[in-house]
Amino acid sequence: MKTQFLYTIGTLCLACLLAPTATADEPASPPNVVFILADDLGYGDLGCYGATKLKTPNIDKLAKEGRRFTDTHTASAVCTPSRYGLLTGQYPFRALGGKGIWGPAPIDSPLLIDPDTQTIADVFKNNGYDTAVIGKWHLGFGEGKNDWQEPLGPGPQDLGFDYYFGVPLVNSAPPYVFVENDHVFDGDPNDPLIYLGRNSKEKATPITPIPREASQRTQNMFKGAEQAHKNYSDYTVGTTLAGKAVDWIEERQQPFFLYLATTNVHHPFTPAEQFQGTSECGVYGDFVHELDWIVGEVMKTLEAKGVADNTLVIFTSDNGGMFNLGGRAAAAKGHKINGNLLGSKFGVWEGGHRVPFIARWPGKIDAGSESDQLMSMVDMKATFAALLSQDLVEDEQKDSVNMLPAMLEDPDQPLRTEMIVTPRKESHMGFRKGKWMYIPAKNDGGFGGSKPNQHAWGGPAVTKLVNTPNSDIENAKIKKNAPPAQLYDLKSDVNQTQNVFREHPEVVQEMAAELKAYQSK
Repeated sequence: MKTQFLYTIGTLCLACLLAPTATADEPASPPNVVFILADDLGYGDLGCYGATKLKTPNIDKLAKEGRRFTDTHTASAVCTPSRYGLLTGQYPFRALGGKGIWGPAPIDSPLLIDPDTQTIADVFKNNGYDTAVIGKWHLGFGEGKNDWQEPLGPGPQDLGFDYYFGVPLVNSAPPYVFVENDHVFDGDPNDPLIYLGRNSKEKATPITPIPREASQRTQNMFKGAEQAHKNYSDYTVGTTLAGKAVDWIEERQQPFFLYLATTNVHHPFTPAEQFQGTSECGVYGDFVHELDWIVGEVMKTLEAKGVADNTLVIFTSDNGGMFNLGGRAAAAKGHKINGNLLGSKFGVWEGGHRVPFIARWPGKIDAGSESDQLMSMVDMKATFAALLSQDLVEDEQKDSVNMLPAMLEDPDQPLRTEMIVTPRKESHMGFRKGKWMYIPAKNDGGFGGSKPNQHAWGGPAVTKLVNTPNSDIENAKIKKNAPPAQLYDLKSDVNQTQNVFREHPEVVQEMAAELKAYQSK
């Protein structure tokens, strides 16, 4: 049932495309890969994707020197399942024995990827690469409920990564400490990190004060580890992660794969002092400016090390932008977080999962080029395997499609013809086939806030906030006579202004049957 047009090129031609430039006396070396995954960065958050209220010169330069993709999607509109899809090459609805991963991992979540699962880090590790993940993890630690007792394992180092440093969950949820490998960074055995739980009356360790306009942050639920907490400041998380990435790259003596998962631009919006007040759309834009600086620091390091031309750099985001307090304030100043796309993070409309995607590799990827190839983040596994001439067994590639030809060439046929996208609600799992997008329910299956005091706005409320009309919506509410499900022609209506469910019953019937077949596989 699942049909994918498999674009192939001759082995000799592919080898010529991939071979790094080398003299007769200098053996060719495999390419390094740096994969930068921003957090909650929307389709309209970059200059090269249309932003005017902020500046992203370093990321725009990646697009100028590489290829900008316009139809790339995350496996989920939610952070944790999106990262699961990226690392495993599997749709997140298949996770946990078919139960699926639908929401953000809670504080006490175990490791959500089975250590026996091959990840993109394993693909590189199997080819002798040094591998690291620096930044936001949010995929759990340990087995059963994570009680945060060290060592924190299994974890990233059990999934093919040699080294891990970063934020264990997300910058809006505790513990507000860094973790290095399987220990709390700057931890003290005599003052261990202790999880108190949500309703504990015990006093938690103090954390960085932040203003209301920085947006929501969950209270600390941990005591102990006082020095580790002091070394974690919301205002220096981005610069700290950038420094760790730079140091790790500088120390490499052999081919490397770096997965740099920034906390920018996830709330709370706490840019370092040097970026505060620099954009035209408030702290949200300032936080994007810090993200752009992080990318610039990585690129300067690659240049200084002399490996920039033999490094494939990919920049993208884990899902679409979010209309929290900072996002709404940016919108009020005229910034279009998700461009003119309908919807936002957590939801199945395009704004929730269509993301910027830029690939740069001088001499291999045409500078200043664009591609409208349909791509899912689950495709990175097959793509990286092809880059390294690795074969994947059938189980490891049933969802993942090799998109390397879309980066290196300009195929005249689609490499991927269909795709699953999961929002927060399982009832709204969407199915894309060619130009059609089918959603088996009303609304977007995401956030439902609509009042000034609510943290996360979504669905119909956002359409009024940012003026993205939809035929099912009137006065920021779903019409009573709206169709029971949704069908959009994305070729003629990428902004999903018209639900054509009733106009194409035969397409609806076909896509509903195919979606059901996917769910039962």
